[in-house]
Amino acid sequence: ALIERLDLKNVMLVCQDWGGLLGLTLPMVIPDRFTRLLVMNTGLGIGEVTEGFRQWRAFSNHQPDLAVGKLIARGRPDTTAAEAAAYDAPFPDASYKAAVRAFPNLVPDVQTQGADAPGAAISREALAFWRDRWQGESFMAIGMQDPVLGPPVMQSLRKVIRGCPPPLEVAEGGHFLQEWGAPVARAALQSFRLP
Repeated sequence: ALIERLDLKNVMLVCQDWGGLLGLTLPMVIPDRFTRLLVMNTGLGIGEVTEGFRQWRAFSNHQPDLAVGKLIARGRPDTTAAEAAAYDAPFPDASYKAAVRAFPNLVPDVQTQGADAPGAAISREALAFWRDRWQGESFMAIGMQDPVLGPPVMQSLRKVIRGCPPPLEVAEGGHFLQEWGAPVARAALQSFRLP
């Protein structure tokens, strides 16, 4: 509704992590508004989750508080104390992290929720859209050190996205690939032939 209300056109969808679970379902509803896709360490919620994700979900469920800055720094060891503090700033205590804690349990998982896992059907529709109907340009970047949504997951997603070229592989990149934003953005702009 927001995209239509603002009459946005020629939209480049950028998805990473949870953003892909939600964002990758949008273009199938209004495909004429989307022309490009930049996708990083994410996937569709079709119900097939990795063991790494199950471990993350179990970890998340058993933590009284999730230290956001420490999580970022774990994937980017050169994160400074000031940068970690900036990531923590929006979350002064555990009560501000309700979504961070709830979302892992909302990811469709047919192994634990069955074939009708909530959300899996719309993601399967989106998978068919990306495979059969997508007409735009795509660019994929993979943080090769991501243990949850790294190379195997991303290569599977690449096979689904119609016309997706070989990905940019960021050797030192972790799950939070946006932390390597400058080289990813430069490569994507070059791929899309944008200034």
